[in-house]
Amino acid sequence: MCKGKSPLGLLSVMQKLKGSTELELRIVLLGLDNAGKTTLLKCLASEDVSTITPTQGFNIKSVASHGMKLNVWDIGGQRKIRPFWKKYLENTDLLVYVIDSTDKKRFEETGLELSELIDEENLAGVPILIFANKQDLGTASPASEIAEGLNLHTYRDRVWQIQACSAVTGEGVQDGMNWICNNLVKKK
Repeated sequence: MCKGKSPLGLLSVMQKLKGSTELELRIVLLGLDNAGKTTLLKCLASEDVSTITPTQGFNIKSVASHGMKLNVWDIGGQRKIRPFWKKYLENTDLLVYVIDSTDKKRFEETGLELSELIDEENLAGVPILIFANKQDLGTASPASEIAEGLNLHTYRDRVWQIQACSAVTGEGVQDGMNWICNNLVKKK
C-alpha cells in the first residue's frame, strides 16, 4: 500500500462528493512509460504498490461508493501503444497525465504527447490534472519548472493543475484528488 497520509485516497474523494447522487466520472490516466501511472492508480485504490509491472494495454479500476462510480482507465505509455490513446478519450471527464519528474531527457517527448492530447477533439475543454511524479527522489524537477517547460500557461480552454507527488509514498496524491473534487464535480 502507498504510504500516503490518507490510506483511503480515492474513497475519501468519493465521500466528499457524496452530496451528488449517481455521479459517474470517467478518468483517463496517461503519460509516458515508466512515469508511474499504474503505481498512482494502485495508490489511489489503496493497493500494494511494491510490485508493479509495465502496463501492456490498459488497467481499469472502478470504485463505487455513496451512489457514485469513478472509472479510471490506466493506459500503457509505451511508444507502440500511444497511437491508440485517442481511442479511449470519448466521454472523458478528466485527463490525469503523469510525468516522471526525474526523467529530464524525456520532458520534450512528454510535452509533445501532452500537446497532441490537448488538441484531440474528444478532450476539448476537459480538465487536466498533471501529476509531477517521483518527487521523493533527489533528482526530481520541481512541478513549477515542469509547468513552465510544458507551457501549461498557454492552456486557456480548460482548467488544469500540476501537482507534485510521489505515487510510492502517497505524498501530494490526496492534494490532486482534492483538486478533482473541487473542480470537476462543479462541472458535472
